[in-house]
Amino acid sequence: MGNCLGFQSAGSNLSASPSTSGKASSYAKGGRFSASSSSASQGQLSFGASEDTCIDGEILPTSNLKAFSFGDLKSATGNFRNSTVLGQGGFGTVYKGFVDEKTLAPTKFGSGMIVAIKKLNPESIQGFQEWQSEVNFLGRLCHPNLVKLLGYCWEDQELLLVYEFMQRGSLENHLFGRVSTIEPLSWDIRLKIAIDAAKGLAFLHSPDVKVIYRDFKASNILLDGHYNAKISDFGIAKAGPSGGDSHVTTRIIGTHGYAAPEYVATGHLYVKSDVYGFGVVLLELLTGLRALDMKRAGKHNLVDWARPLLPYKSKLNLLMDARIEGQYSSKAASLAANLTLRCLESDPKRRPPMKEVEEVLDRIVAIQGKSKPLSKSISSTPRQHHHHHHGHGREHGHGHQNESQSSHHRSPLHPSQQH
Repeated sequence: MGNCLGFQSAGSNLSASPSTSGKASSYAKGGRFSASSSSASQGQLSFGASEDTCIDGEILPTSNLKAFSFGDLKSATGNFRNSTVLGQGGFGTVYKGFVDEKTLAPTKFGSGMIVAIKKLNPESIQGFQEWQSEVNFLGRLCHPNLVKLLGYCWEDQELLLVYEFMQRGSLENHLFGRVSTIEPLSWDIRLKIAIDAAKGLAFLHSPDVKVIYRDFKASNILLDGHYNAKISDFGIAKAGPSGGDSHVTTRIIGTHGYAAPEYVATGHLYVKSDVYGFGVVLLELLTGLRALDMKRAGKHNLVDWARPLLPYKSKLNLLMDARIEGQYSSKAASLAANLTLRCLESDPKRRPPMKEVEEVLDRIVAIQGKSKPLSKSISSTPRQHHHHHHGHGREHGHGHQNESQSSHHRSPLHPSQQH
């Protein structure tokens, strides 16, 4: 089926290949993957690794995903009723569903544990490959800052995925959603989200895992009820380089504004290409502005506009989101700006590894705790934020109704490239 379907790591072998019949059991240890429409054989399993067992992240020896029948998921969503739609995007539509917390069997609609059920759009060109990539990676990778995949369905032409429900939806929606319905994220919460996301990426980049996420952006960071952040959507994740190689070469696909310049220019994908995407999101957290906004006069591309300002403390008032004025110390904001600049280095070798990013963010939190916030008078003329509230077009805003007019679409950045 192409790339994204398996990877080898130092400690284990995660690989998946589709069954042409679509009728077999779920993962076999170290073997082939094929999906089944039957869930009967899965009934006694305990689904979903407890987060207590993978606090630091781990590769599960075998997948314990539940194989749902299409009938199960029709029942869980009340026949995919429109009132349960959480979001829509390139893959398809995400619905709210209800299952038993222990067995994951469908329950009476409106009772039981809420889950998010992603249903493939039959017209999606990359749909099967993205579906299988999600099963391959999230079926075996366990970490508190990766969204938990609970199960899947492959029945005839129907492809679905079942995830834990993330109550507060996407970071994108909180930063750029309708101001009247969402309270602005505080500085402290923004730092917490950045640290959580950094931990998730650092785990993916660790020697035993070696996964390049490839699509790090605000719409793919989901928040639970306590603002714990988790990375979602592994549809275009890629096995990292092996055998001493510094990069992998692949078809260029991703999201404009977040994709690293070396990847866009050459198709060479480095582990540190993800670090660039993280830098863009960190810049969005600092400024409250979208990575790309064609309606923003003079600064359509956030990185191009902000990069010359990031090294200077005296320019902080031009950069920082006016909605968090008075909440951060000058030192903390300056360190965050410097870290952002390092993540956005044009040369991937000059970008810090994600483990170091995580450590610097932890230091910023510690400094913030000891420092006094800046006075609200830091800027004599409050900077105006021109947010265009498009919502998110990707299907992962689990806590929100469909808002499909997003400026962030995953698309080939250079369609002539091949996998």
